[in-house]
Amino acid sequence: MTHKLFITGVAPDAVLRRAAADYELSVWREPQPIGGRLAGLARGQDALIVMPGDRLDAAALQTLPASVQVLATYSVGHDHVDLAAATARGLPVYHTPDVLTDAVADLALLLVLAAARGASDAERCLREGRWGPWAPTAFLGRGLQGRRLGLFGMGRIGQAIARRAAAFGMVLHYHKRSALAPSEAAGATYHDSLDGLLAVSDVLCVAVPSTPALRGVLDARRLALLPRGALLVNIARGDLIDEQALFDAVQRGHVAGLGMDVYQGEPDIDPRWKTLPRCTLLPHIGSATEEARTAMGLLALEGVAAHFSGRPGANCLNPQVYAPR
Repeated sequence: MTHKLFITGVAPDAVLRRAAADYELSVWREPQPIGGRLAGLARGQDALIVMPGDRLDAAALQTLPASVQVLATYSVGHDHVDLAAATARGLPVYHTPDVLTDAVADLALLLVLAAARGASDAERCLREGRWGPWAPTAFLGRGLQGRRLGLFGMGRIGQAIARRAAAFGMVLHYHKRSALAPSEAAGATYHDSLDGLLAVSDVLCVAVPSTPALRGVLDARRLALLPRGALLVNIARGDLIDEQALFDAVQRGHVAGLGMDVYQGEPDIDPRWKTLPRCTLLPHIGSATEEARTAMGLLALEGVAAHFSGRPGANCLNPQVYAPR
């Protein structure tokens, strides 16, 4: 029997070809997110692959038809899926770790460099026809050599960022719940508290998953712990930062530059972002390389295939649903 698979967004061609070869495939091809239409369109489907913008809280999961046996998200982050509710329903959930690590780490360094050199302000000056004669003090940024990079989060992506930053001569520091083995830390100094990390971070890079305990963790008090003139880069999730506190810190000059790929309320972000000086803004494109997005889709399909073969795949977030009851 061929299983029915529904994907809530248009994946790269290689992913769609694989899906169509293995399943009876349906795809949501509209430009707007599927939203509340998912439950109706999932009727009769055996498997779903959803996008990170699809909110599957407990109420949304309850509306899914009983035919749906497995769910995969086209992302490594899974804060948009109520994992506890899915587990209670007996619904396995798969995600796409590892395969986007290099793409996101590359983008993090792009944002570090852009923030350090004021790239967005300089480009805007050129585009608006305000580029004047060369002057020794024009477009002054700052070098990275010897700057202290604080990594809030030192998982796969954090470690990949650390390796890249070391090549720029940055001095590495990190915080996570427990210290890494020296072979994994890329020479970075461990801090057992976030406050301690912030105090030494000339550049702070946020690379930690969003969890209920961490939402809003970078509030006004903690941002004030950064050295005056620090730079901040976020490639993780927008809800980790108190945006009002960050706006205030930038306007006061305490935070001297930003490189942002994630925000609260995406894609309808606070309009004040667009008015901030010394701020490079990208539209959540951390994994947006052809290679990474293709690998993500294929890994999501591997999870679905593992389920239908009767075994939990390595990328299953809640393998306990497979335990005998």
